[in-house]
Amino acid sequence: MNTPYYLLSVFSNKCPRCRKGKLYRTTNPYNLKLVYDIYKHCPACNLQLELEPGFWYGTGYMSYGLSVTFSLFNLGWFYLIFGLSWDGNRLFYYLVTNTIILISCMPLIMRLSRSAYLSIFVKYDKNAASAAH
Repeated sequence: MNTPYYLLSVFSNKCPRCRKGKLYRTTNPYNLKLVYDIYKHCPACNLQLELEPGFWYGTGYMSYGLSVTFSLFNLGWFYLIFGLSWDGNRLFYYLVTNTIILISCMPLIMRLSRSAYLSIFVKYDKNAASAAH
């Protein structure tokens, strides 16, 4: 059996230990009432997903890093398409465009930061899903 890819499991919000169970009860991150509705235990391997009280506070750093990376990516494509002058209206248009894109992608970034943060502390175990059942 092939090992599920690490990045694919992070981006698809799968459990980092078994890489099969879903982390979130809903797949739609834009249902803002349920954006943080995470299982207490992985449905596939029964891993406790909140490792300690206050565990998710560290995801703020991950979210910040992802937001900065995403903003730099936006700066790159904006520069390639429109050019960029630091003294004109283009900088203002970039800042407005980036802010709108960043706010609209924030539920995705928040979920991705949780998935990535959890995967730092929990390592893959190919037998985890079968041992839980």
